[in-house]
Amino acid sequence: MLDIPGKACGPCTFCCRVLEIEELDKRAGTLCSDCTAGGCAIYASRPEVCQDYYCQWKEDRGLPATMRPDKVGTLLMDDPDSDEYHAVCDPSKPLAWRNPLVFKHLVLEAKSGRLVVAKAGLKAWRIFDDGHWQEWV
Repeated sequence: MLDIPGKACGPCTFCCRVLEIEELDKRAGTLCSDCTAGGCAIYASRPEVCQDYYCQWKEDRGLPATMRPDKVGTLLMDDPDSDEYHAVCDPSKPLAWRNPLVFKHLVLEAKSGRLVVAKAGLKAWRIFDDGHWQEWV
């Protein structure tokens, strides 16, 4: 993937906090022990799952700087195992997906016909194309 100007991770390490990484025995919602102020301490030898991961904010030219994951508290991503679209929040701020910028984006994704799910820890909510949402089990 080619980098999009203005879309560098910079100080954002949100994916290093919210995602579960089995290969590193890292639980969702805890900061990866290899994450430092300067970035990933094992970047050159990081697990394949980390190498293959792409943040939706970095991939999508239409998502503005104000939607960077650490700014809105939500990581937007395509589910690699399905056609679902996920909004992953830090379990300490489970309703961050309700941020108006994020929620509007999620409703638009649902309107395009995708199954949209917001997640925080073990909780999940489905967002529908008409703007309503319900707890997802």
